[in-house]
Amino acid sequence: MSYTVSTKHCWYNDEKMIVKVYFLNNVPFTFDEMPDGHLYDRDLVEEANKNDSYEPEDLYRGSNYLIMEQAHPCFDPVNIENPETLPEDLIGFYNDEQDYLG
Repeated sequence: MSYTVSTKHCWYNDEKMIVKVYFLNNVPFTFDEMPDGHLYDRDLVEEANKNDSYEPEDLYRGSNYLIMEQAHPCFDPVNIENPETLPEDLIGFYNDEQDYLG
């Protein structure tokens, strides 16, 4: 089975900040914080307003679900159609996937 990674800028933690949320087949599993001053970026705020907001528990549940299904890209070698969309620290793992999977 092949998975697709997508991202959205969303409000997070009682809408105190905007983060870049990563989804695996629409299941949120991790996020990247935005640089200081991101709340002054009008386009970014408008984009976040159009998307769902998330709480830490939402990402915990999504991540935990993927771990239980052995499909979490941070912990399990899963087949991903677009690994370039993953968080930066995971891209190297998926570019050298054959080395890890044998």
